[in-house]
Amino acid sequence: MPVSQVSLQEKSIRYVKGVGPHRATQLAQLGIETLEDACYYPPSRHEDRTHLSPIGEAVPGQPVTIRGRLQAKTLRRIRGGQTIFEASVEDGSGVLYATWFHQPYLAQQLKVGEEFVLYGKLEPGTRRQIIHPEIERVEEGEERSAHMGRIVPIYPLISGIGQRWLRQVIATVLEEHADALEDPLPAAMRQARGWPGVSEAVRELHFPSSWEQLERAQQRLSFEELFIFQVALAQRKARSMAKAKPQRYRIDDLMTQGLRRSLPFRLTADQERVLEETLADLRQMSPMHRLLQGEVGCGKTIILIFLMAVAVQSGYQVVLMAPTELLAEQHARVAAQYLKPLGVSVGLLSQGVPPAERKARAEAIASGTLQVVIGTHALIQTGITFKRLALVLIDEQHKFGVVQRAHLAKKAEVADVLVVTATPIPRTLALSAYGDLDISTIAQLPAGRRPITTQWMPETQRHDAYLLTAQQVAQGRQAYVVYPLVEERETSDLKAASQMARRLQRDIFPQCKVGLLHGQMAPAEKEKTMAAFVRGEVQILVSTVIVEVGLDVPNATVMLIEHPERFGLAQLHQLRGRIGRGAHPASCLLVGDARDAAVTERLTTFARTTDGFELAEKDLELRGPGELLGRRQHGWVRFRLANLSRDRSLLESARNEAAAIISRDPKLQDPSLAALRARLAARQPG
Repeated sequence: MPVSQVSLQEKSIRYVKGVGPHRATQLAQLGIETLEDACYYPPSRHEDRTHLSPIGEAVPGQPVTIRGRLQAKTLRRIRGGQTIFEASVEDGSGVLYATWFHQPYLAQQLKVGEEFVLYGKLEPGTRRQIIHPEIERVEEGEERSAHMGRIVPIYPLISGIGQRWLRQVIATVLEEHADALEDPLPAAMRQARGWPGVSEAVRELHFPSSWEQLERAQQRLSFEELFIFQVALAQRKARSMAKAKPQRYRIDDLMTQGLRRSLPFRLTADQERVLEETLADLRQMSPMHRLLQGEVGCGKTIILIFLMAVAVQSGYQVVLMAPTELLAEQHARVAAQYLKPLGVSVGLLSQGVPPAERKARAEAIASGTLQVVIGTHALIQTGITFKRLALVLIDEQHKFGVVQRAHLAKKAEVADVLVVTATPIPRTLALSAYGDLDISTIAQLPAGRRPITTQWMPETQRHDAYLLTAQQVAQGRQAYVVYPLVEERETSDLKAASQMARRLQRDIFPQCKVGLLHGQMAPAEKEKTMAAFVRGEVQILVSTVIVEVGLDVPNATVMLIEHPERFGLAQLHQLRGRIGRGAHPASCLLVGDARDAAVTERLTTFARTTDGFELAEKDLELRGPGELLGRRQHGWVRFRLANLSRDRSLLESARNEAAAIISRDPKLQDPSLAALRARLAARQPG
């Protein structure tokens, strides 16, 4: 008798025939811990073994699946202890030579006289040969099974797990338990799209009856993932909108009027629009939950300053959390510059603040005398309490996890929350990771921002990059030189910041003052170095990616990035945003050779455009959501089947369906939604 839906989610894979405790530990590394995990574990591709190609008819340069008998084998050792294993296979129409490098164990596993199925691309030339084919033994009498005579799944593996063994385990799970899967998609939704039920879909995902059925199953299961996620986000948004916040804001009062009069510039149309969107949120009875995104240097900070003024003039406290001490310190300086003349108290709380001073500021926060509090992760410590916290601002939100943001918001009775990013987020990713937030975008740059010239220069042009940097410094400008590492490793050929800072000072720019900045330095030392760079006493700042966010030095006109292949497009764009903030033209120089086509495409795209939203879409396509979301956030939107770049229309449809269901039935109490409710309970994001 099949197990119930609950036990499919809970029953360990170890109880499947042929698994056991040791294999279960290995399968867990693939994300297969339960029977349900096995049902949903997606193949990376499929092979068509319904039509085997005779060796004599195989076409060079084309993938081919052949079945033949092992005729002979040889294992040769070459210089350095490496090996070459070669086997010849014949099928009556010809002989195929299969070659494997550095896999001597195959000589023991493959027996002459046995039949095998081989898959790979035929090499050009007169001799029929495949390099590193996939190979599986044909068992006696095996004409149609999980492995032969059909479209066969090929799975991502780890060391110790064989393709054939895993395929058989999943086939067993599907045969014995797939019918116990309860479908989280309402029947009407499936029928309207002509999609199969979940049991049929997972069978077709692994062992499709045709390529058309495989595509149909993949689309249905991808939609299922996106739909469940969107329902969870819609529920979260509905719960937050149902709350009533106690705070009431005085939106346009003396403090905000004074702030506007003191500005040495006029807000752009985009800034005015976004300011009004956030103020409208503050006027509402339910709390604000909004994401503010915008290009590097578009002027998001002044929006935060206005919101701080609104909260303080209304009698409340404000907290702003930033991911690094450097960024928190800069925010504190800018906030104090605008707000202290208006009588607002601004304080910094981070690990870099001396303990005695930190204690005094914590007491001022608890008493309410410190009105605007700016800091790092230190803010979410249990010992930090607020008297009248109402507004929570989180900058560079992708550096924080969902739980960290929630901890900070819980320090208010009901917080108005605005999260901010200078990393433009593609629409599909915004709907996934931040579907419970309203989104505001500033695309317009302030007047006076100079365009930045970007050049990708191979190693042969390194001298030209140094020459351009020296020329800019000679004209009174400053430069960043960014490396991906702090110290060189013996096993790496990457240049590192510490060693290169010494070399640049000694050999390349002896006439300049070269400074060094990285995350492993003591806070006081980092502050001292940055202050010297801001004052112009350091002309060239050698750094790691710590300068990615928050540094504003208008005199810096050169950003020289070493090993640009180690950075994603979003990160490169952030680094480029550190320059071009003053009145002088600026240059971003990428120095390094491309090692593969993907790097060439990424760096060519970056050099071609300064549009952060275009780069973000490309980064999502090339690298997935991790680069844009950061490590702490990435796992929250890791899908097994759905692809955020490919499945945009599915995501839009899933979002609309989820919103419609939650608007009718926020708690999913309808009996037809029981399976959806159970799946959400097991997989609720965040």
